[in-house]
Amino acid sequence: MTSDATHDRIAEAFARVPRDPFLPVAERQNSSDNVPLPIGRGQTNSQPSTVADMLRLLDPQPGETVLDLGSGSGWSSMLLAALVGPAGRVLGVERHPELVESSRTAIEAVIAESADQETLAEVGIHAAIPGALGLPAEAPFDRILVSAGTETLPDQLVDQLALGATMVIPVAGEMLRVVRGGPGSDGLTITRHGRYRFVPLISE
Repeated sequence: MTSDATHDRIAEAFARVPRDPFLPVAERQNSSDNVPLPIGRGQTNSQPSTVADMLRLLDPQPGETVLDLGSGSGWSSMLLAALVGPAGRVLGVERHPELVESSRTAIEAVIAESADQETLAEVGIHAAIPGALGLPAEAPFDRILVSAGTETLPDQLVDQLALGATMVIPVAGEMLRVVRGGPGSDGLTITRHGRYRFVPLISE
């Protein structure tokens, strides 16, 4: 599914974007542990190996526009910023106001301390729109990363994919890679990539 070059790019992004600034102070001593860590409001900073798996499936390319739904701590948005580069754009969406603010602060701090700011994409963290999923007004997106689980594949998010675009999303506990415009049902090609546990995706 992914090439050695993709694995190398993901590893490089992890090396560039530390996890600890995106964690509560009390959890930073655990930043190197390969486990999900609490960030408040019942949410977690996902297990690093899970984030890496999802990013490999998503395979974001330089210059692309990416929606990071359920951006939480902001770590995944910052990793995406390193992957799509200065010609790209990352839009995170988070439903908890406290996490919107803390993730913005962490992102600003990491960018300010980066020795190569010019190689990072613009990152914006947006408060979730009540009753909606994603950012329909900003669509279409080249890639959509969803870090919350749902029982069925949301049409609202499929509609925000550009033709040929990819979404990675946990559905009914299983990680799906969805490509719009493929030969599958309803113009979608869907492949399945193992079972994972996530907090639920909510649009209220």
